[in-house]
Amino acid sequence: MSNATKTKSKAGENSAIRDPDVRLMLRVKGGDEAAFTELVANYQSRLVSIFYNMLGNRETAEDLAQECFLRIYQARNGYEPTAKFSTWLYRIANNLASNSRRSFSRRKEVSLSANNSGSMESTPREQMVPDKSALMPTRQADSRESCDVVRSALSTLGERQRLAVLLHKFEEMSYADIGEAMDLSPAAVKSLLSRARDNLRESLTAHVRPIS
Repeated sequence: MSNATKTKSKAGENSAIRDPDVRLMLRVKGGDEAAFTELVANYQSRLVSIFYNMLGNRETAEDLAQECFLRIYQARNGYEPTAKFSTWLYRIANNLASNSRRSFSRRKEVSLSANNSGSMESTPREQMVPDKSALMPTRQADSRESCDVVRSALSTLGERQRLAVLLHKFEEMSYADIGEAMDLSPAAVKSLLSRARDNLRESLTAHVRPIS
């Protein structure tokens, strides 16, 4: 590793350490189970919401949130603070959502061609990861109709555009952090969000009733 690369890596680590959730994860690495429980509490509702808006299925969203937390816990011993904790979390979430969509497509194809339903082997869960009922979002939308309109508009976006919008608008992540999570440059994220805004504007306009 070159001196420049080492300096960049060290700078990234020093910056990440300022993130309170990174400090919690470092405590998890040191064996602090209470710190992991706190991280789950910080992100469980937000993570389920991201998965739900990505995939449109509540049960799948809850299952994937559990799987994401489980992967984080299993990776604790090798954890290195090179980015914000949320960036690392949503990178894992992005991969899980993509894999889930591909798996669903394959299962659907098999079901249609063979008219046969398969079973999925359940994944063991660490005791610290809450049951699915504990992962239900606690915040309710003031207007269910408005929420449905926005969700419908989001569903018209491609997978990458949708995730970028969710992370930028709802998680308030920067272009750089979204890029880290999605393996894109900040410029590519900016372009992605610009196209997503145009598509959302067109979709939402179709739902706006003209004033008579």
